[in-house]
Amino acid sequence: MIPLRDDNPTEITPVVTVAFIVMCVLVFLYEISLPASTNEAFVYMYGAIPAVVFGHVQLPPELMSLPAYGTLVSSMFLHGGWMHLIGNMLYLWIFGNNIEDVMGHAKFIVFYGVCGVLAALSHAFLDPESTIPMVGASGAISGVLGAYLLLYPRARVLVFIPIGFFSQMIYVPAALVLGLWFLLQVLSGGMSFGHEGGGVAFFAHIGGFLAGMVLIGLFKHPHVRFFNQKATYRGSDRW
Repeated sequence: MIPLRDDNPTEITPVVTVAFIVMCVLVFLYEISLPASTNEAFVYMYGAIPAVVFGHVQLPPELMSLPAYGTLVSSMFLHGGWMHLIGNMLYLWIFGNNIEDVMGHAKFIVFYGVCGVLAALSHAFLDPESTIPMVGASGAISGVLGAYLLLYPRARVLVFIPIGFFSQMIYVPAALVLGLWFLLQVLSGGMSFGHEGGGVAFFAHIGGFLAGMVLIGLFKHPHVRFFNQKATYRGSDRW
């Protein structure tokens, strides 16, 4: 079930959502322009490495371009491949504009960053000795998805269902799309728990999603209700 768009219009131009997408794309294009050895060094410099974040190991001086906790933010703009990038940016484009809409540009920047940091820490706490860099915007985007689920569970989302010759596009409630997505993260996280090696940081997705659900009440405009289909605004306090 691949989401393509929602039918939930916004009242502001989602400049921050677009800016995050552009930044991620530009950073990825820079990543793939680097020679293989330099690319690997770049990922170790700006990816979030749990063992480094918690002070268990230290990077060589030539790779220490940021304080360890700074990489919790920089890692959100790195991606491990085209499919990783495209998948994350698709979800951010579909759902991010509405969350930016209900809190304003400045608050959305903070919300997105806090969700991303909490998501990375959720993964890191489970394996604090890991020396594998975490990269990707999916933790922060998971926070956006958690917030969207509480605000617009009844919004319609156009999804593509690839089932061979019977593939089709249909509208389904956002609650179904996001609920199934979260369930998949929980099941996949449970199966991957305790396994070492690189892969998908499912617990970052889970942590980010839960963070978004908890924080949205603090960040949204007071007049925006939970479990609505679309936002209704009063006034122009949308900075």
